[in-house]
Amino acid sequence: MNKLIIISGPTASGKTKTSIDLAHEIISKYKIPTVIINFDSLLFYKELSIGTAKPTLAERQGIEHFMIDIESIKSPMNVANFIKIGEVIIKEQMALGKCIILVGGSAFYLRALFKGMYESVTPTEQIKNKIDTIYKQDGIEAIINFLKTHDPESLENLHQNDHYRMMRAAIHFEMTGTKISTQKRNLDIHSPYDFSQIIHPWEILHLYLDIPKEQHFEIIKNRTEKMFSEGLLEEIKELQNQHFTFEEKPLKSIGYKEVIQWINGHFLNQNDCIERISISTRQLAKSQRTFFRKITPKLSFNPLTDQEKIFSAVEQFLS
Repeated sequence: MNKLIIISGPTASGKTKTSIDLAHEIISKYKIPTVIINFDSLLFYKELSIGTAKPTLAERQGIEHFMIDIESIKSPMNVANFIKIGEVIIKEQMALGKCIILVGGSAFYLRALFKGMYESVTPTEQIKNKIDTIYKQDGIEAIINFLKTHDPESLENLHQNDHYRMMRAAIHFEMTGTKISTQKRNLDIHSPYDFSQIIHPWEILHLYLDIPKEQHFEIIKNRTEKMFSEGLLEEIKELQNQHFTFEEKPLKSIGYKEVIQWINGHFLNQNDCIERISISTRQLAKSQRTFFRKITPKLSFNPLTDQEKIFSAVEQFLS
């Protein structure tokens, strides 16, 4: 078995419910053992549950889940860690004849898993300071001239205002003597959004979930209110009691960040905090849509109305 089903979509689009319903359907109808592997970056952390809309133990009953509660917010995961762990789990579960359902909304993690990522070079302070000094003293034109000589391909592919990536390309060349554009091109000849060509021998079906905007806004608002009624504030106060500093990177995420601001007096009341979280969540959903829409091929569904269509697509894929 080398079949893998992706369920992606913006936040609050019903991915968890769809994945669990689908796993039960595959197990009962096709007698194929099925597991769910998470690629939502906030579900990695065992201290965070309510604010991440993590599936409960009751929801997970009967379906083995991976990549949930595997790390502490004291030690944030990065995409390289995710790939290292995730690839092993996928290969092991496939070797056992299991169908994989990969579920989440962190598009960057998904793309890196299927298309690869070029190796990140940690710059020395000396080289980083050298490029920073050139930039501060002579402006971006000096960096552009450097790249014209040493890595014109990167320069051609970068927007003129993307100073960060220009400097990163210059630092990479100074560190390695090689072009970052060459490394990326060698790794990913095909489009980084074309999932018909991936770096693994897996057969994939990509199910993309989305909900009409007005309905989605209402779902986001209701889910935010539900998080408060289920104890989001208490969850964060408990982290405070456990002597977390609130400077941990996962606590900068939507929901946690705003409640921490409320605790620190930035909002007049809970309703103001809920409104801010809802707005930030809608903005996140918009950016996720933009990213996922670039990824092809995929089948798009409204999870509120299309469950039978989803099951039918999976039936064709498995057969």
